[in-house]
Amino acid sequence: MSRRKDRERFQSSRALNPDYRGFRGYEREPDKPGQTPMQETTCSVCGRKKNVPVGVALAAGEKFVCESCQESAAPTPETPAPPDPPAQLPEQR
Repeated sequence: MSRRKDRERFQSSRALNPDYRGFRGYEREPDKPGQTPMQETTCSVCGRKKNVPVGVALAAGEKFVCESCQESAAPTPETPAPPDPPAQLPEQR
């Protein structure tokens, strides 16, 4: 690609996002693992402190329940009842 096209693409990206830094990318991308901002939150069931994403902590507020407590409180799948025996037809004479 030509320099002119590269420059035009950079300027159009810069116009949409003033923080655009070119080919180097963003300093903190949310797509990369470990780059999500975390907040310490206390579980309302077990009382343990957990690091959770800020959005989850704000949405749950004081009623935050950790994954361990959610799994232990989840209903277990019931075993299916054995099938009924086949109905007996009256004998015909």
